[in-house]
Amino acid sequence: MSEERVGFFTDTSVCIGCKACEVACKEWNAIPEDGLSLTGMSYDNTEALGASTWRHVAFIEQPRPQGRTELPLADGDVGGEMRWLMSSDVCKHCTHAACLDVCPTGSLFRTEFGTVVVQEDICNGCGYCVPACPYGVIEQRPADGRAFKCTMCYDRLGVGQEPACAKACPTESIQFGPLDELRERAALRVDQLHEAGVTEAHLYGHDPEDGVGGDGAFFLLLDKPEVYGLPPDPVVTTRDLPTMWKHAGAAALSLLGGVALSFAMARKGRR
Repeated sequence: MSEERVGFFTDTSVCIGCKACEVACKEWNAIPEDGLSLTGMSYDNTEALGASTWRHVAFIEQPRPQGRTELPLADGDVGGEMRWLMSSDVCKHCTHAACLDVCPTGSLFRTEFGTVVVQEDICNGCGYCVPACPYGVIEQRPADGRAFKCTMCYDRLGVGQEPACAKACPTESIQFGPLDELRERAALRVDQLHEAGVTEAHLYGHDPEDGVGGDGAFFLLLDKPEVYGLPPDPVVTTRDLPTMWKHAGAAALSLLGGVALSFAMARKGRR
């Protein structure tokens, strides 16, 4: 693995919901069309991440919190009684990735950039990775059962280019770079928003001590994670595997010991 891990920092405070990231992702990765009809959830026509949606822009319309200081628009206006929360979601490329733990074929692997990629030509469609993901990111395509998700444009990284979504984002809501550098930049951005009166601004998925060891794609949010469809306290689902294997091994040894003892006693009885 490369010494310098790369990732995404998504600053939702400057997302305008243009969907340029969704389009760029589909275009570069040749992802099939997965819905052109509105879902009934605002301007959302993709609803959630999936096998054919590697970037999903969430649109959340809500009453503006009382006493909330809003960053002024270009003309000095601070908006009305409602506000939009928009965020481009993506695979988190977890430090402790449960999908890697459960994949029996080696289809999922950790790249030299610290990202997690599915090799579609090796995937056997077992589906173990789907329930293993604490974020519900991975999905199987109905046609052949193979799993797909964001690769962070692994092919582009290999030639020194940034991912297509970050390249296409007009407001730099999606920022790509060395993960340590992005974390420092994100902390400064939160301080800036707090000074401007946006006190609810906080980071999500940036902490290396969290339940997945920190995400390779983390976010600046303006409300609780669940408002954006994100789990408030994600935990790697395979955290208990070592203990489970230990107990299973002990049980197997006890069973073998019992069988051996029964066999020995049976032989003794025949003498």
